[in-house]
Amino acid sequence: MLNNQILQNGYPVLHLYDKVSLALSLMEDFDIQHLPVIDNETYVGLISKADLLDADDNVTVATLQDLLVNVLVKADSFFLTSLSLIQEHHLSLITVLSEKGEVLGIINQEDLIGAIYNFIGGDEQGGIVVLEIDKRHYSFGEICRLVETNDAMIMQLNTSFQKDTGKVLATIKINKTEISDIIATFQRYDYDVKYYFGEEHFNNELKDNYHHLMNYLNI
Repeated sequence: MLNNQILQNGYPVLHLYDKVSLALSLMEDFDIQHLPVIDNETYVGLISKADLLDADDNVTVATLQDLLVNVLVKADSFFLTSLSLIQEHHLSLITVLSEKGEVLGIINQEDLIGAIYNFIGGDEQGGIVVLEIDKRHYSFGEICRLVETNDAMIMQLNTSFQKDTGKVLATIKINKTEISDIIATFQRYDYDVKYYFGEEHFNNELKDNYHHLMNYLNI
């Protein structure tokens, strides 16, 4: 997913010689904490509401130019670049530029949450398994093979390195909600299953038995 697929272009852009009062008014109207600033159509950075509130309403944004955060992303770059920069610079949004340097719009935190939700398949049903693995023993191919031996497939796999233990934490989303057989397979191959979220086989049996009983009583 690219930045140009999630950007919004309905937000205003400030000019260096706009007054602070106008900038604050626009931020109130759009309920945002930052706005892009341009100088003769050239992007010069983001101004924050916090910095504007400390300034006189009648001065121009140009008087605060030293406080601008010159952070941007290109429209055709991967959307996680936006997430990284917003996190690094503690921003509420980021400016998206074209290859020619034109301001195309912004990406805010809400846009990124929606993009991440879609990226990880949040709207798709499935079980989740979290494995803790020694770094030297981590094998994506083997994990896939063990899942596939249970007539399932991996929809999403994310890894993170734990500095305190030196191990890899692998979070796997599987296209089946009934994952007891998959859990058993991982355990049989000595994988440390830290957590799992899905339906257990015995729960399904209880549901089936309950429905059979209800059907029998209704006869």
